[in-house]
Amino acid sequence: MRISGLRIALFSGNYNMTVDGANRALNRLVEYLQRQGATVRVYSPTSDDPAFEPQGTLVSLPSIAIPTRAEYRFPLGLNARVRGDLEAFDPHIVHLSSPDLSARAAARWAQSHGIPILASVHTRFETYFRYYGIGFLEKPCEDWIRGLYRRCDALVTPSAGMVEVLREQGMNDDISLWERGVDRNIFSPDRRSLEWRRSLGIADEEVAIGFLGRLVMEKGLDAFADAIDQLAKRKIAHRVLVIGDGPARGWFAERLPDAVFAGFQGGTNLGRAVASLDVLFNPSVTETFGNVTLEAMACGVPVLAARATGSSSLVDDGVTGLMVEPGDAAGFADALARYIADPELRRAHGAAGEERSRAYSWDAINQAVADTYLRLIAARKGSAAPLA
Repeated sequence: MRISGLRIALFSGNYNMTVDGANRALNRLVEYLQRQGATVRVYSPTSDDPAFEPQGTLVSLPSIAIPTRAEYRFPLGLNARVRGDLEAFDPHIVHLSSPDLSARAAARWAQSHGIPILASVHTRFETYFRYYGIGFLEKPCEDWIRGLYRRCDALVTPSAGMVEVLREQGMNDDISLWERGVDRNIFSPDRRSLEWRRSLGIADEEVAIGFLGRLVMEKGLDAFADAIDQLAKRKIAHRVLVIGDGPARGWFAERLPDAVFAGFQGGTNLGRAVASLDVLFNPSVTETFGNVTLEAMACGVPVLAARATGSSSLVDDGVTGLMVEPGDAAGFADALARYIADPELRRAHGAAGEERSRAYSWDAINQAVADTYLRLIAARKGSAAPLA
């Protein structure tokens, strides 16, 4: 079997309701698959006010709003309408991208129909509980997720570090890489704009330390703020530039009263904002890859990151950026102080990161997922048909 003619049922918890790394990756995958002649039906909660137009044919899942997080909805399984749609579509493979109730129901449906299942792992959901004062739920959540992933024929995840985490957790025996690409038409050192910085009140000589991403606690906002507090106590001159928005904006603004909040940026405006940073500070430990890290690297911006599954596969410590143990506020502050004091170090690490980022082509990366689909379908049929 070839990609052309392939019918893929993709289940997502949030396909185009917010702009985040996982959603952008899934939509790019669907666009690539359809360009190769595949048909993709996407089953996801939907919104009256989606963040962007989706790729593929979107089928609405039954869902409820998540309290305090209005931008998300929680899928509730498969009702008769969705099951009928699945039966009529008759997919060759089922792709699960979020370990929720609908994904579990879809896995049961696929198993009962002899259809192979691939799950893509985009974030470490089990770690979220520690940021909301209910860390005791982390282990039960991990066990619950394992129950789903063990039903799957294979998993794909964006980083080698995350492959090892999933293996250590006993999630599955067949785990491979689906990395992330970067759009070099958007992210480039040429996008840097001192004029845009000046419009925000940031002087040319000031070192802009950037936070990039959704403003939610699980992105490590507390660790970021603690490190900036350390710089202030040491009287080290700097500016903080926050790119993004989210429900924790108020909390973050209160913790960082002198920061500049540029809000949500998209397309070429996002590329301009990222390239206009002097350092990207990414303290998060929840990502499986770290799209924001790759985007900063493509813009020639050095990265300070937590030594965690996402960033550790991208940042070469001391070459393309600096790595610090998660939550080490003093260590993060030391690393930021090095960058602030040494513009040549920033330039060298930024240039090395930009060169490294050139290896990440979206089409080649998405072909790896298509190859995995074909491998699983051939294995289920007991065929040794070559991949195409």
